[in-house]
Amino acid sequence: MPLAIGTPAPDFRLTSQTRDEIALEDLKGKTSMIVFMPYPHTPTCESETCEIRDNWDSLKRLDANVIMITTHAIPTNRDWAEQLGVGFPILSDYWPHGAVSRAYDTFDEKFGYAKRTTYILDPLSVIRDVVASEALREARPFSAYLPALASAGAWAPNR
Repeated sequence: MPLAIGTPAPDFRLTSQTRDEIALEDLKGKTSMIVFMPYPHTPTCESETCEIRDNWDSLKRLDANVIMITTHAIPTNRDWAEQLGVGFPILSDYWPHGAVSRAYDTFDEKFGYAKRTTYILDPLSVIRDVVASEALREARPFSAYLPALASAGAWAPNR
């Protein structure tokens, strides 16, 4: 079960496919989308990732941070990002294996992967929406992301 809406997002610091370190603190000030992805190089994960890539302009119009997290090693994420032509960060939650996925209550203990869960954060990194799929091979609807990000932006201070 995903973390509750209205709770602060758990802190993290992970390394991207380009070896940049990214922390929750780096996301503050903008709405953010943290996309947990089960398995790089698989059909459903690739279709979801390509849908984000192909709708990048819509996400940027909302001035949103977008990061993806897998429980796979940096070289796997790098190869996958290059293969798909993805420019957004794909972070490795490989070691300690699944620590961040566990903190976000999206780790499958039996099989060791991050479940298909997306957290939408407001500019203060409070969870404002969750888009998830219970089935491993069922994609999350991209159509849910834009309204969720727009709504999360309404929580920005001084608006």
